[in-house]
Amino acid sequence: MPDSPTDLIAAPTAATLRPLRVVLAGPRGFCAGVDRAIRVVEEALRRYGAPVYVRHEIVHNRTVVETLEAQGAIFVEELDEVPENAHVVFSAHGVPKAVPEEAQRRKLAYLDATCPLVSKVHREAERHSSEARHILMIGHAGHPEVVGTMGQLPPGAVTLVQNAAEAETVTPGVTERLAFITQTTLSVDDTAEIIDILRRRFPDIEGPRREDICYATTNRQAAVKAIAQECDLLIVIGSPNSSNSQRLREVAERAGAGRAVLVPKVAEMDFSVLDGARTVGITAGASAPESLVQEVLSALAARYSLQIEERQVTTEDVIFKLPYPLA
Repeated sequence: MPDSPTDLIAAPTAATLRPLRVVLAGPRGFCAGVDRAIRVVEEALRRYGAPVYVRHEIVHNRTVVETLEAQGAIFVEELDEVPENAHVVFSAHGVPKAVPEEAQRRKLAYLDATCPLVSKVHREAERHSSEARHILMIGHAGHPEVVGTMGQLPPGAVTLVQNAAEAETVTPGVTERLAFITQTTLSVDDTAEIIDILRRRFPDIEGPRREDICYATTNRQAAVKAIAQECDLLIVIGSPNSSNSQRLREVAERAGAGRAVLVPKVAEMDFSVLDGARTVGITAGASAPESLVQEVLSALAARYSLQIEERQVTTEDVIFKLPYPLA
């Protein structure tokens, strides 16, 4: 005889689970800059041994940070938390010029894991400044990438423009010699609107041939747009402080998804959001590892009979070399 009434309840099988169609957006997850930054920390640990200090989260993902912490990385916010003679890594977001200057003054051995596409924006800012242009930077106040980029130049050389409303009202001290640059992880559509406004107001403004938004941000947003209208729910796997992940959620909502949610990891997922959903899309921000996607799929497979399809809008083959002296 069964020990309890619950023993009479059969375990769910594929035949008894509700069907759920899952569309995986591609590309998704790690970009070349994130992969490079993580490899910088791992290689530094291998060569120099633990601990290796990292200024700010190497990328905006707690799973990545905790994995590196387990290997011996210590994350700090400022260099005054780093002891003498230690090795320190600067995050993928980039840092103001004052940071490596301070590291040199303190004779710290530092490695720069700044994404090369962010470094490209830094060089653009320096070029415009050397040619006596005032710079309008399109980006979000307080984001480490924006802080790092604006910190390449003296105070007052760059004016931040966060949205279309600010683009309509910004009043730089000069209007004859202007240039614009952009954060690499913005909404492609929002940025295009802001640039159009700036070009209308300041017809002679200089800028890159195309916005500085990186290939990975552009591709992941395009992949979300390609599936959003089919989805009752679109799950974006990524951390709340990840700009590119937040933009994916916003793009999904605007592109027609019934609902879009940001999920840092499966342990923090509210499965009630799937109630009534027939088609669910899944993507991951550029700083979210594929393992988090697979964990979500495993959790869904335990609750639903899944029909999974992959929707790939483009293939990425970008690889960035490690910085000196790790290369």
